[in-house]
Amino acid sequence: MNDMTEVLLIDRVDVENSFPAGGVVEIWTINRTEKLNALNNEVMESIISACKAAENDDNVRVVIIRGAPPSVPDGDERPKPAAFVAGADIGEFTGKNSKQIRKVFSENVWEAIWNLSIPTIASIDGFALGGGSEIILSCDMRIATTRSNFGTPEINLGLIPGGGGTQRLTRLLGYGKAMEMVMTGDIIPANEAFRIGLVNRLCEPDDLQSMTMGLAMNLASKSPHTIKVAKRVVRASLERPMSEGINIEHDEFCALFDTEDKEIGVNAFLQRERPEWKGN
Repeated sequence: MNDMTEVLLIDRVDVENSFPAGGVVEIWTINRTEKLNALNNEVMESIISACKAAENDDNVRVVIIRGAPPSVPDGDERPKPAAFVAGADIGEFTGKNSKQIRKVFSENVWEAIWNLSIPTIASIDGFALGGGSEIILSCDMRIATTRSNFGTPEINLGLIPGGGGTQRLTRLLGYGKAMEMVMTGDIIPANEAFRIGLVNRLCEPDDLQSMTMGLAMNLASKSPHTIKVAKRVVRASLERPMSEGINIEHDEFCALFDTEDKEIGVNAFLQRERPEWKGN
C-alpha cells in the first residue's frame, strides 16, 4: 500500500507471520528532494497527521522515517547530495516574530514523533542537520550510512535548536558534547557520530534498506504490548530519578505477569517454539 502526498510518502510493509495477525511496518519518506527534504509547514503537518494515524492503528508495529533519495539530474545539471532532512526551510523564517513562530511549537512534529508509543527508527542517508537532526533525535534508534553528516548549525543563523535538540542531545551524548555541537554548529561525519553514540548502527549506502528493515522486523516480531511497555519504562529514565525509575520498572515488570503474552512467551521458550503473541 502506498499513500502519496506531495511531501510525504507512506508505505506499509507486511510483517510475515505476525502475531497478532496483520502487523505492518510503516515507512515514511520525506519527499522534497529539490530542497534536500527540508522541513516546511506542509511536511511537518503531514508527519503529525501520520503520527496520529499510526498511534490509532494497532497493526502498525514499527515506524521508519527516511528522506527521499535525490532525483537523477537532467543533462549537465549538478547532482544533489543525499539528504535525510537538511534542516528547516529557512525561507519560512523570514520576517517571523516570536508570537508567529511559537504557533509551530504548539503541536510540533518533534514531539509528535517522540510521543509515539510504538518503536521508531530513523534511516539516515546524507545530511541530517538542524530540524533534521532533531527528527532523528526524536526517534528511538538511528541507522546511518557512511556518507551521512550531522549537526545543529542554528547558531550560525543567530538561533538555537528549537525542536528539542538541546535537551535530547544532552541526554544522549552528555553535557560536554551537546554543548560543543550546539555552540559551534560544526558538522559531524558519520564515523564520529557512530563513535559518540549519536547513531546506533553504521553501514554503506547500499546496505541501509536491508539493515533498517532487519531491525524493524526484529522489533515487529516481539509482543506489541510488551514492546510498548519497554519503551515507556526506558523513557522514564530520562525524566525521573533512578530510585523512582526503578520503582516504575518493578511495577511494570510485575504487571506483565498478568498478561497473556507473558504466559505465551514463557511457554514458547520452554517448548522451544516461536511465540504466537496475542498483544495483551
